[in-house]
Amino acid sequence: MAATNLNIRTDKAIKEQAEQIFNELGLNMTTAINLFLRTAIREHGIPFELKLDVPNDTTAAAIEEGRNLLADPSAF
Repeated sequence: MAATNLNIRTDKAIKEQAEQIFNELGLNMTTAINLFLRTAIREHGIPFELKLDVPNDTTAAAIEEGRNLLADPSAF
């Protein structure tokens, strides 16, 4: 297999935090990135679930209350 270089930019703190986790797992950054890439190929996509932020129960209740107030003409 012919090797090639991959250059990426990321925040220094993110890199350091990731390296610490990878080191605890016995991986270096190169191995971890290759693991991610190989898994993406195998799964034909991002190898983890991507989600939008979902409001917590308190926020969801406040949103629902606001919607109910807007729908109720006698609330004004």
